[in-house]
Amino acid sequence: MFFPNHSTRRWLLVAALLSGSVAVSPAQDKATGSLPNGVTKVTSVEGITEYQLKNGLRVLLFPDPSKPTITVNVTYLVGSRHEGLGETGMAHLLEHMVFKGSTKHKNIPQELTEHGCRPNGTTWYDRTNYFETFSATDENLKWALDLESDRMINSFIDKKDLETEFTVVRNEFEMGENSPQYVLMERILSTAYLWHNYGKSTIGSKEDIERVPIDNLKAFYKKYYQPDNAILLVAGKIDEPKTLALINEYFGPIPKPERVLQKPYTVEPTQDGERNVTLKRVGDTQAVGVAYHTPSGSHPDYAVMDVVIDILTNEPSGRLYKALVEGKKAAFQYGWAPSVHDPGFAYFYAEVRKEQSLDSARTVMMNTLDEITRKAPTKEEVERSKTKLLADIDLLFKNTDRVGLQLSEWMGAGDWRLVYLYRDNIRKVTPADVQRVASAYLKPSNRTVGVFIPDQKPDRAEIPEAPNVAELVKDYKGEKAIAAGEAFDVSPANIESRTKRGQEPKSVKYALLPKSTRGGSVNVQMTIRYGDEKSLMNKSVVSSMTASMLERGTKTRTYQQIKDELDKLKARAYVGGGGQTAGVFVEASKENLPAVMKIVTDYLKNPTFPEAEFQKLKEERLAQIESQKQEPQAIAFNVSQRLLSPYPKGHPLYTMTFDEEIEAIKALKLDDVKQFYKDFYGADNATVAVVGDFDEAALRTMIKTDLGKWKAAKPYTRIARTYQDIKPGGESIQTNDKANAMFVAGFNLPMRDDDPDFPALVLGNYMLGGGFLNSRLATRVRQKEGISYGIGSYINADPRDKVASFGTYAIYNPENAEKLEKAIKEEFEKMAKDGFAPDEIKAAKSGWLQSRSVTRSQDGSLAGRLNGYLDLNRTLAWDADFEKKIEALTPDQVNAAVKKYLDHSKMVAVKAGDFEKAAKKIAEKQPAASVGSGKKD
Repeated sequence: MFFPNHSTRRWLLVAALLSGSVAVSPAQDKATGSLPNGVTKVTSVEGITEYQLKNGLRVLLFPDPSKPTITVNVTYLVGSRHEGLGETGMAHLLEHMVFKGSTKHKNIPQELTEHGCRPNGTTWYDRTNYFETFSATDENLKWALDLESDRMINSFIDKKDLETEFTVVRNEFEMGENSPQYVLMERILSTAYLWHNYGKSTIGSKEDIERVPIDNLKAFYKKYYQPDNAILLVAGKIDEPKTLALINEYFGPIPKPERVLQKPYTVEPTQDGERNVTLKRVGDTQAVGVAYHTPSGSHPDYAVMDVVIDILTNEPSGRLYKALVEGKKAAFQYGWAPSVHDPGFAYFYAEVRKEQSLDSARTVMMNTLDEITRKAPTKEEVERSKTKLLADIDLLFKNTDRVGLQLSEWMGAGDWRLVYLYRDNIRKVTPADVQRVASAYLKPSNRTVGVFIPDQKPDRAEIPEAPNVAELVKDYKGEKAIAAGEAFDVSPANIESRTKRGQEPKSVKYALLPKSTRGGSVNVQMTIRYGDEKSLMNKSVVSSMTASMLERGTKTRTYQQIKDELDKLKARAYVGGGGQTAGVFVEASKENLPAVMKIVTDYLKNPTFPEAEFQKLKEERLAQIESQKQEPQAIAFNVSQRLLSPYPKGHPLYTMTFDEEIEAIKALKLDDVKQFYKDFYGADNATVAVVGDFDEAALRTMIKTDLGKWKAAKPYTRIARTYQDIKPGGESIQTNDKANAMFVAGFNLPMRDDDPDFPALVLGNYMLGGGFLNSRLATRVRQKEGISYGIGSYINADPRDKVASFGTYAIYNPENAEKLEKAIKEEFEKMAKDGFAPDEIKAAKSGWLQSRSVTRSQDGSLAGRLNGYLDLNRTLAWDADFEKKIEALTPDQVNAAVKKYLDHSKMVAVKAGDFEKAAKKIAEKQPAASVGSGKKD
């Protein structure tokens, strides 16, 4: 299951635990209409309505007809904060166990796959949630409500499942142990918190995970997984009265428990001096981090602290960014503060290359953090940060899927309406507020970093208690809800009927799909194609660096001005690329799209490639690559790619080693980037796709005026890929001091995506390793044997060249290497011998086809597909035809194809991990041979 990424947007993280709500009876609200028996309306804010069932279950309904999907999300108000002695990781372990089945739903992974869902479960400090996004049909909605209501109180939580699952969770634990960045933060927080559970990682102690008694886990489940401790959210294309009636039908019969939940009462004492942490582990980069105790997410100062953090860390204007990155003391930096129930923390981090001085970086970091408590921020700094944070919120509320899932954080915070209070508080922040909050909390005595320094007159930070959340939100009404878009049919036929294509003379091709969207959102994707095999020899690194440099300054705008303008326009835009292409990705609103595209075309056509930005980008790239040099996952995939695609060194399709890439970046000159741009950039062979709410005439004019006559100096010829029959074999790479290992294996196939056997292989792979947790490989390796946290397989085929690839991968403990490889081989052999059963194939078809519909409902994904198809001269009629081929497949066709092509003996396998340490541990576990004394009895 998902474990939160610590670079996730700060404001999206957990807020405060539920304090209560005030119910409104139907008679009090004439607009409510007739409600199901026992259901009361609580409140409505900006398009979201809260109800409450008689058993205590809170229900949030968020209709959005603009997408043909529904998200069902159940949030339980229990996380690692609620765990007692010996229970660390119990909330997270239980999250895994609830996927093992319930009374009416014995194979949940199978059902999730059959319904084409995008599902997951996550655990954090104050809450646990389960969600699934699926095609909006009555059948799917009823199934999802039945699933969540049944596993709320009828999950098995069996000892036999625990015995395999705890090793999977341990495997997930070991994934984090592979990352010095993650472990450093964990050590800092455990030192910053003496008593409170925020000092313990959500995934818990490995020893507790392995030793938890099944009865304790069942008791934890029965205590917290109850309707009066849960919030159900249903968002998407729903009929609100009908959906509310269904919710009451499925969840209403669950009785309200008689037990009373006691709230955790531990309070962290005021920190009384700077604390020190030293971490020594294998790695190629250094790091420094610092944590401060700060107010809870529901406290008004939390929003101000977010502005403080952004003023410090924003790229490229942030004070820490300028002092560390521009000052060449560190390669990159960031900061964040989770919005949690109790007083929380702010965390800052900087990564330092081994050639740089860690002591110097630490000194600069501490001085900069201390300085903001003395040097008031400028009005420009404060407004820039507020604009950026508010733009993020604005973009979120235009996407029902994101809102549905992220509201779990605010539910765990105490109330979903806290997100609106946070937004309102951001708007009110002044330079004086920033100065006050920074001075109150960013004190040397309140941080964890460095060494202990005696202080006769300690200056301590007093952290205020969390306010009463119910009082904060009870009368909150919010603003006008964002306008919903049209109910859009995502069938290939309808998309084709709405899409308009065109081309400027001997220049850019475009596809336009105008439609009414939530909040007038629009997505743009553009691809620039350039060069040929000869002209791009030995230019892989300069190709990538040129694309990344485009947005870092133009003839009329600095990098800072570009970022500021995009934030003010509430838009996202970025460029990336390498090889023969550069891609541009834009997300904006209808009213701001023309201005956003002016900025984008400005940096595409008028880049100035500032020397200072070039040097900073080089440092960032070097740090990223160096951090991968001893990571098993990065190593395994890199080596596998090199073995399966052995193009000659210097070829545009050649895969560099990490050391080769580092040397190439170091040797790269700014003049190389400028010359590459001069030679290759233009719209001669570019494609653009736009999906969403936009002025079609204005966009066509922009394409014609800004792109139509933009020509490249050198011609473009697509580099053909060649099939290479690689001899089976592989490599084993030793990576010292890494708890997790990585297994990657695959082989090549002489096949295009229009090959008659390709549809059967796609469906076969979906059943073998592509489905959610219930694929053959996942069921055997993860569900039954608990060997791997993540395992799967994939198959890809080129649309023009007869080059296809099949692969499988797994994350695992190196001690389980033999078990893993044996299990994978046996599943391949079973597939070849017995094939797939008709019922299994029928279920796979349903799941795969529905997942395609879910993908097309995402405007960004759809824009990407339309953009790519312009180059292939394809339409979505190709998709419709391919899906018909999948639907028409017989068991004989599928089984014949997998038996013919998916041969385990062809595998090129690569594994990376600390196998030497694993071998020693295995040897230590073996019983010692008895040695005779030489005497006779």
